Amino acid sequence: MMQGLIVDYCGVLDVDEEDTRRWRELLAALREHDIATSILSNDPGGPDADHIREWEFRGHVDAAVLSGEIGAEKPEAAAFQAAADAMDVPLNECALIDDNILNVRGAVEAGLIGILHTAFDRTVVEIQSLFDIEGEF
Repeated sequence: MMQGLIVDYCGVLDVDEEDTRRWRELLAALREHDIATSILSNDPGGPDADHIREWEFRGHVDAAVLSGEIGAEKPEAAAFQAAADAMDVPLNECALIDDNILNVRGAVEAGLIGILHTAFDRTVVEIQSLFDIEGEF
């Protein structure tokens, strides 16, 4: 069974306030079921990335991994490995949600399950099925 969920930031989590609230509820439900969560962003890092790190600081995810700080970018396998390592979950037990098909393809090639994000309502169905999570989000 999948043990970790890696989520892109731009185009997925940085959306309107309602979707952000729904993401936080879904991430909380995953963590209640002992599913590790992380953000993996191709952000360069530095002080301008505090809004991404805040998801980790506030406990919404276990880790926020920024490409500029790890020296690897999606769709490189090393970027996915860094996010899995940050959650202490084997890479092949992780799924990635991203709105960029090239990143999803790279994740699949690296051994993850890849989910192309287009809308929260679609993505949540896939996450609930993959991780066996019930509830309304």
